[in-house]
Amino acid sequence: MELMDVPECDPLKLERTYQQFGLVNRLFSGWRWLYVRELRPLLSAYTVTTVLDIGSGGGDLARLLAQWCHRDRLMVDVTGIDPDSRAHSFAAGRAPNPTVRFRQAGSGELVREGRQFDVVISNHVLHHLQPPELEKLLTDSQALAQRLCLHNDLRRSIAAYGLFSLAALPFRGSFIRSDGLISIRRSYTPAELAAAAPPGWRVRRHPPFHQVLVHRPNQPDD
Repeated sequence: MELMDVPECDPLKLERTYQQFGLVNRLFSGWRWLYVRELRPLLSAYTVTTVLDIGSGGGDLARLLAQWCHRDRLMVDVTGIDPDSRAHSFAAGRAPNPTVRFRQAGSGELVREGRQFDVVISNHVLHHLQPPELEKLLTDSQALAQRLCLHNDLRRSIAAYGLFSLAALPFRGSFIRSDGLISIRRSYTPAELAAAAPPGWRVRRHPPFHQVLVHRPNQPDD
């Protein structure tokens, strides 16, 4: 378990961790490239594209995607969900954005409600899940997504561990470095992730040390 997931963890360190996630994701997660290549081609200036961010944490990715869409004059509606009340409180407590909303919920709740979205994404969620939990998330994602599922996660390697250990030194007073190293150790290799994923999902390496699990509903494997 990562330190920030402990219910009794230091609340000040947790707050700083959520605050620092935005910069960490901009530097290391590669979402700008994923937005340009995978998401932006699906978006329109005339109709709203709905996006569900599963495990949205502090909400930085949901807000960042909305910001990029606004700059590109594309219409989007982003919903971020997270079952952790602390993450939800932080995300919902930030300055409001009319195209972004947050909800304390898991993906299964939305499936039971019959909700659907054009795109379903997640960031750094897969490594938290054991195979049965991963299977449920992917099953839920397929039920929720109409056009694209995109789960971006860490890719385990010695190089990733060593480089992040150094790169995260400036992030003091938070759980960024300690939990990041735990996350890398827990993350899947591409072969492990491909073996755990059901048919219709494809693993793509995403530089420098990430991988993306992709599913396109109603389309043959690409």
